[in-house]
This record gives sequence, C-alpha cells and structure tokens, in this order.
Amino acid sequence: MVAARITVNGKETPIAPAAAHTTTLDFLRDRGLTGSKEGCAEGECGACSVLVARPGVDKPTDWVAVNACLVPVAALDGQEVITSEGLATPGEPGTRATLHPVQEEMAVRGGSQCGYCTPGFICSMAAEYYRPGRCGQKNSDETAGNAEGAEHSAHSEDGDHEHGPNGFDLHSLSGNLCRCTGYRPIRDAAYAVGEPTDEDPLAQRREQAPPEPARTEYVQDEATFLRKSTLAETLELLRERPDAVVVAGSTDYGVEVNIRSRREKLVVAIDRLPELRELRVESDYIEIGAAVTLTEIERRLDGSVPLLAELFPQFASRLIRNSGTLGGNLGTGSPIGDSPPVLLALEASLVLADTEGERVVPLAEYFTGYRQTVRRPGELIRAVRIPLPLSTTVAFHKIAKRRFDDISSVAVAFALDIQDGIVRKARIGLGGVAATPLRATAVEAALEGQPWTAETAEAASRLLEAEGTPMSDHRASSAYRSAMLGQSLLKLHAETTEAVSS
Repeated sequence: MVAARITVNGKETPIAPAAAHTTTLDFLRDRGLTGSKEGCAEGECGACSVLVARPGVDKPTDWVAVNACLVPVAALDGQEVITSEGLATPGEPGTRATLHPVQEEMAVRGGSQCGYCTPGFICSMAAEYYRPGRCGQKNSDETAGNAEGAEHSAHSEDGDHEHGPNGFDLHSLSGNLCRCTGYRPIRDAAYAVGEPTDEDPLAQRREQAPPEPARTEYVQDEATFLRKSTLAETLELLRERPDAVVVAGSTDYGVEVNIRSRREKLVVAIDRLPELRELRVESDYIEIGAAVTLTEIERRLDGSVPLLAELFPQFASRLIRNSGTLGGNLGTGSPIGDSPPVLLALEASLVLADTEGERVVPLAEYFTGYRQTVRRPGELIRAVRIPLPLSTTVAFHKIAKRRFDDISSVAVAFALDIQDGIVRKARIGLGGVAATPLRATAVEAALEGQPWTAETAEAASRLLEAEGTPMSDHRASSAYRSAMLGQSLLKLHAETTEAVSS
C-alpha cells in the first residue's frame, strides 16, 4: 500500500503523522498554510474553503470549492488541493508575487477589511471564476480597476441581482460569511472579474483528467481511514465490520468530529466508488448514484427534473453541495433533511446493496423512526431512482429563518398532475413535522379527482395543517409549523392560478 499523500499548491506532501480524524483545515494550518481559517467548524461560514480538482461536468477537471474544516485530509489521499496562498504566482527572489485576478479585484474593490474571511471568499470566487460556461467577459478599459467601473458592472443590463454581466453566480458565495464589508465590495469584485487567460495554469489544468481515486489504508494511533477500489470490496468490508462509519462528502460527519469530538476506530469512504457515481436517464426512470454530489446532479440534469431544480438553490450552500450527496442526506435518516420531501413527492425509490445483492425500497417505506431506516447492517444506498414521466405542476417550499444556508423549520414538496382543471394525481412530501419525513397521503386523496379551485385548495389546506406531529423548538413552534403547512398549499394554488391566467 502506497503511503497516503496529498498535493497542495503543486507540492506532494505525506499525510502522516496526522491523526486519522484530522481535517484538511488543521492539516494545512499545521504546515504553515494559514490562509484557511476556522470560523464555525460546521461548514456554514466558508472561512476554511479550498479548491480541489474533481471530475468535471463539461471539462475533464473542475476546480471545486469545499469546506476544509469538514473533509478529513485522509479523504484527499492522492488528490490535488489549491489554497488561497497557491492562487498567486510567486515572483522572482526579491520581487512581489503576482496576484490572481480574483485576489486583485478583491483588493482594488475594497472587498477585504479585517481579512479573516477573505481567503475563503477568494477560493469560492476562484471556483466560480474557473467554472466552464460562465460566459465571462473581460473588463473594458473603462470598467477595470476603479469603483465606478464596479458600480457599472454590478448594475449592467446584462446581469440581474444574483448574476453579474460576466456570468458570475452569486450563489457560489452563499456559503461564505463576512461581518465587515456589507458584501457590496465583494459583489463588485465578483462582477468585475474577466475570463481566465490561455496561459492560466489552473485553467489549463481543467483540460487534463483529475487524479484517480486512491486506494487508501491510512492507520494512525489505532484509528483507520479506508477507501476501497470497488463497491464489492466495500460491501465485503462492511459485512465483516458493521461498526464502521461510512462517509461520502463528510458534511455531517465532519461536524460531529469538530463539535462533538467524535473519534471512530474505522471510517470507510465511499465518495469515489465508480458504482456509486453514475447518473443514468432511462425510458422509465432516472437513476442517480448515491455518491454523485448535489452540484454534479444539478449541473448534469440541467433543470430536466424541475422539482430538484427548485430544491438545489435552497439546499445549504454551494460549498456544501459541492461535497454533499443524496445518499448521505438519506443515509442519516434525519427528519429535517431537505431532499426527502422532494424525493417523496417524486415517488423515488432507493436501491440498497449488500454482499447478498440488491433490493429496491420505495422511499415512503424507508424511514421507520427518528433517524431509523430499513437499511440492514452492512447495507448501503447504491442509488436513488425517480420514475418517469414527471408530474407537471411542482413546487418546493422551505420555511426557514434565513433564505439560504439554513436548516428548515418546515419543508413541503408538491408534485401534481392537473388536466383540464382537475387534479388527476397529487404527491406531497413533508419534512420537519414528524419524527420522519412523510407523505401527506390524506391530503393527496382529498385533492385527487377534485377541481383545482380556491375552494379545493382551502379545504385541503386545513387537512394539511393536521398532518404530522410537529414539535416546538428553537426554530419554530408546533402551531407555526402547522400553519405553514396549510399556507404552503394556498401559496401553490395562488402561484399556479397566476401562471395559468397569465
């Protein structure tokens, strides 16, 4: 077995003697790369973000920004990482380094004050800078390097309040927080960057394949981090060691390591297993591998599943979606995960695999209790299947204290077929109102066969208010949660009626 190593800013470095649970953030800082900071240790502030070379959607390689505070460094064995320090081009001895275009724009637009969050913003911004298809345009002489130019750029008719005229998507920064600038200078910097030049080494790197997943067996201080090469090998391992902790994007496990000092004897990574990384569109279903990241799903489906397209912008932040997976979100069994209500409304099923073979379980039968499921010891989610054709009227309503990057108080997903003004089929998924995600079957039955009128919606909304067993906690009261259920159906009716009338 080759010793675990990671390439950081072009230099290969052994991971040893870091402990098996060591995060990438701590690993980097211990080696003097202190641009990445710890702000929240939960993946909510982005101060720790770095770039990782990952399989691309439109090019062989994408530069993807991830939360270094959540990813175990052993999970990046054999991989390439760029930190904020590695973006600038070093100068000759005795001369200054040449700033990266993103760093330059942040400096001239006043996007950094105390500077604590700035390196994280820089890395997230650089990932968007290198995103294929961003449709960037170089700054003109009139707009480059001055505040008036940034003002013009930010309000160009070619952009909107969430996208710049250079194609920059502000959602790429949704996981980065700053307490000093008020964000306006940061937005100005984002909207001022041009396109990478042909000589840009990181742009050139996108044309080459990313590193192959390493077969990892990292043992330190009686704890082990493993990555097998195939699903069969992994399932055999889990049969022998059902106590092993399985991780994909580590967006949940990483929080446990940081906040609750969780230390496991055996962690098994499945994020790069080829069998879990497929996305196929068949004649009667779409199958999404359990380890395909949310960002990859979003970009590869490209809006072809409208209900998922509504989910993704509201699912945490781009930094989390770059690592998080549907398999991980469903594997935790959480009643407040954002994907279960949507997948319930889509009538999704799960393909579960172990050494004995595979079985297909409807998601509506998967959850059995609070963080409990029908998965057996040693069994993994291999894929999510969404049946075709899709319903024509869909919506995802997430009620939370913040618009983005927040845990939902209530989540409601609708998938209706309305023909000639009659509800022919209704599927409604709920989250945050019971010990498990659930289908609102009584409301579905009340809607089907009825005219899609205000009276029907009003009657069904009262039924929806009674669904589940919502509790009161620091996010919302039970009464508020019930009220939001009813209001969500009235909102759907109002939105669809307006769409039809217009």
